[in-house]
Amino acid sequence: MESTRNKLIGLLAKEKDNYISGQLLSDELNISRSAIWKHMNELKKDGYQIEAQSNKGYRITGFPEKLSENTLKWGLNTDWAGTKIIHKETVASTQLIAHEAARNNAPHGTVVIADEQKEGKGRMNRHWHSTKDQGLWFSLILRPELQPRRAPQLTLLTAAVLADALGRHTQTEPMIKWPNDILINEKKCAGILTEMQAEQDRIQYIVIGIGLNVNQEETELTAETIKKQATSLKVETGKNWSMKALFQNIITTFEKAYDFYIENGFSDIKKKWESYGFKVDQRIQIKTMNKNREAIFKGISEDGALVVEDDNGDLQTLYSAEIEWFNNKGDENVNEK
Repeated sequence: MESTRNKLIGLLAKEKDNYISGQLLSDELNISRSAIWKHMNELKKDGYQIEAQSNKGYRITGFPEKLSENTLKWGLNTDWAGTKIIHKETVASTQLIAHEAARNNAPHGTVVIADEQKEGKGRMNRHWHSTKDQGLWFSLILRPELQPRRAPQLTLLTAAVLADALGRHTQTEPMIKWPNDILINEKKCAGILTEMQAEQDRIQYIVIGIGLNVNQEETELTAETIKKQATSLKVETGKNWSMKALFQNIITTFEKAYDFYIENGFSDIKKKWESYGFKVDQRIQIKTMNKNREAIFKGISEDGALVVEDDNGDLQTLYSAEIEWFNNKGDENVNEK
């Protein structure tokens, strides 16, 4: 049914301002006139503006901004990413639904997306405030044929994809804060949460969750977030953004980057990540269970660890630490683990 509906949208969109008869649509799609009428009503529910006139047929006069399986798929030119989309209005977390879908054999590339999350979370179970209809809250199911030890590379790949897609789409200059936050003007606008189900030698599936603040006003970011640490695309650019266009840009960019990674390995992805790395080659303060110290942030390792240079010029890798970044004035800005 989804394929038929997409073909129907395609036929109507191709004609633009011209009417297309119900009989022609029926012939092209090999379904009854009654089925055409039912599809038209469903499209109207999704927000498509459709006119119908006797002896003329149907035409689309407006396309919706409302997110749905149909609207997100229309115009999405991918081979596997997003070919199956599960859309919900309100959920506790898209991660929870994605895990359930993955356990029920949802295919590689399935996306779970919601208008609102009630219990969205980031790393360390930190709460992520997911405003209704004001951002992109979605999870992507992957079934890579990789060793589990390589799974952290997919978080870094996703961060590079988000930085690429947002920079190109919004003409901003995103940066990546290790390991999984996207910053614009040193404020967080997006986060990534990667979860995996695996055996010792193989990955069953990976769920990558993405939360992106899109059209929130600055005042909407202060109720449950710290004003100086959070932002949205609207706050940074002064304009509203189409969530459908952003989603399709991200998914299309992700598919290309993922396919390249599977074919060519992590080396180029690592370089891409480091080109967006926040505070690379600058001094940071590192807090671990044992001690506090300062070092120079040099980049990331192949397995996603933080690479730093100590005062003796020796390189070290860190897998868990609390980082404080020094701003240009020498003050400290506390960041997440």
